[in-house]
Amino acid sequence: MEWINNLFMGQGVAHSILLIAMTIALGMALGKIKIFGISLGVTFILFVGILFGELGLRVNHEVLHFFKEFGLILFVFSIGLQVGPSFFSNFKKGGGTMNLIAAGIVFTGAIVTIIIHFITKLPITTMVGIMSGAITNTPGLGAAQQAYLDATGIEDPTIPMGYAVAYPLGVVGIIMSIIALRVIFKISFKNEEEALRRARGGSDEALEPLSLEVQNVAIFGKTVSSLSESLSNRHFVVSRVYKRSTQSIDIAGPDTILEEGDKIFVITRKEDVEPITMMVGKEIKMDRKQWVPSNSHFVSRRVVITKSEISGKSIGALNLRALYGVNITRVNRSGFEMVASSDFRLQYGDKLTIVGSDAALSSVEKILGNSVKHLHEPNLISIFLGIALGVILGSIPMMIPGIPQPVKIGLAGGPLLVAILLASFGHKYKIVTYTTTSANLLMREIGITAFLACVGLGAGEGFLDTVVNKGGHMWVLYGVLITIIPILLMGTVARLAFKINYFTLAGLIAGSNTDPPALAYANTLSDTDASAIGYATVYPLTMFLRVLVAQLMILLFI
Repeated sequence: MEWINNLFMGQGVAHSILLIAMTIALGMALGKIKIFGISLGVTFILFVGILFGELGLRVNHEVLHFFKEFGLILFVFSIGLQVGPSFFSNFKKGGGTMNLIAAGIVFTGAIVTIIIHFITKLPITTMVGIMSGAITNTPGLGAAQQAYLDATGIEDPTIPMGYAVAYPLGVVGIIMSIIALRVIFKISFKNEEEALRRARGGSDEALEPLSLEVQNVAIFGKTVSSLSESLSNRHFVVSRVYKRSTQSIDIAGPDTILEEGDKIFVITRKEDVEPITMMVGKEIKMDRKQWVPSNSHFVSRRVVITKSEISGKSIGALNLRALYGVNITRVNRSGFEMVASSDFRLQYGDKLTIVGSDAALSSVEKILGNSVKHLHEPNLISIFLGIALGVILGSIPMMIPGIPQPVKIGLAGGPLLVAILLASFGHKYKIVTYTTTSANLLMREIGITAFLACVGLGAGEGFLDTVVNKGGHMWVLYGVLITIIPILLMGTVARLAFKINYFTLAGLIAGSNTDPPALAYANTLSDTDASAIGYATVYPLTMFLRVLVAQLMILLFI
C-alpha cells in the first residue's frame, strides 16, 4: 500500500496534481453555498488550500510555483482578450468621468493602505495582501507576490494570508458601502430610474428603423451619398428606397437618386432620428414588413465574418454594394448593435445584417466566411504568441526615478497589457484574437482556480497561528477601512460633483473593485442595464491599475 501513501502524502508530480485538483473541486463546491444571499465563489478554493496546508499536506515547490504562475497568466490574459475591444472606446461618452472616479477609488485605497502601514508598522507586503483581499482583486495579489519575488528572490507568505483574512468582509463591505450611499443621499429608486430614462432619451445608442418620405427640396435629385455627406456627423444607413416613379422597392446604394415623394428605409441611432428626419422630409408610418413585399427579390440575412483577411477592413473598402448589389445595415459585435457606416472597421466574429438577393448573399457569404464552425476553433497561435510577448514585456526591467531597483510589470501585468493591445489592434495586423465566450470563460476559470489553489496551499502552514496569536485579527479591521473609505469618499464625489446615477454608480463601484458578487447585487436594484454598463465601462482600466498599483507599492516601500 506504499503507492497510496506516496500518492496522498508524497512529493511527486502525481501527488501535486491530485492535491491541487482536490483543492479546486472542494473549493468550487463549497463556494456555491450562499450566506445571506452572498457566496464566495471560486475564492473559497483559497480557504480550502489554506486548510489543507494547515493539515500538513504539501506540494512540491517547483510544481506549485509553475501551476500558480501559469494559472495567473491564463487568468489575466483571458481578461485582457475579453475587455480589450472596448478598453479604449470606454473613455468616450461619459466613460472618461466614470473611469476617473474608478481610478480615484483605486488610488484612495492605496493611500489608506500606506497610511495604515506607517501607523501600525505592519510590513507593506502584508498590507498589500490585505488591500488585495479588501478589494477582492486576485490579479493584484498575484502581481504583488511576483513583484516581491523579483525584488528579493524569496516569497512572503503574509501576502496571501492578508488576502485571505480580508477577503470575506471585502465582499460584504463593498455591498454595504453601496447600501450606505443609498441611505446617505436618500436615494429613491423610482426617481433614479426616471432620471436614467430622461438622460437616455437623447443618447441611447439602440438602433432605430426609420421610414421617411423625401420632401426637402434641397435634396431633390441628389444621391444617397450626398445625403450622407450633408449629415456627416450622424450615423445612419439608407437600406432601401421606394421610387414613386416606378412604384418599386429596391436596395439603396450611394448612387441612388432621391426624388420628391420617394420613401427611404433608414437604420440609425435614436439621437440621430430628428436631424435626419428634418433633412429628408417627414417620418411616415410604414411597417418594416412593407419594405419587403411578397414578390421581392431580396431578403435580409445575418452573415458572420470568419475569414481573417476581412478583419481590419472598412465596410466601404469591401465595395459589396457595387460588386453584388447588397447593403450592410447593422453590425453586431459582442452583443452590441452598431450602424454599418462605410468607415466602420470590421473584426473577426462580427455579425453583419445584409440585405440583397439570395444569389448575391450567397456570393457575399463566400467572401466573408459565414462559417460558424470556424468561430468555435480556438486561435491558439495568437493566444500563445500573446502569452509569449506578455512574458517578455513583463520581464523587461524599467528604471523609475525614486525606486531603487528596476520595475517590472511582471507575469500579471505583461500578459494583461499584451492581451488588451492584441484584442484592440490585432485586426490591423491580421492577428485573430477572437474566442467564443465559453472558451474565454474556460481559460479564465482554469487559470484563476489553479492560481488560488496554489496560493492557498502555499500559505496554509501557520495561517491560524498568525490570525489568532500574531495580531491577524486586526487585519480584518484594516481591510474594512480599505474597503469602505475609498467607496464612500469617491461615491460622494460622484454624486455631488458629477451627478452620476445611483444604479450606474453601483455598477461602477463593483467594477472598480472587480467584484462580481457586488455587480450581482447591483443588478437586483433595477431592471435597467445601468449597473452592468457602469461595471463594464470601468472594469478594464481598473483591472490594469490594480495590478500596477500593487506592484508599485511593493517596490516603493519594501
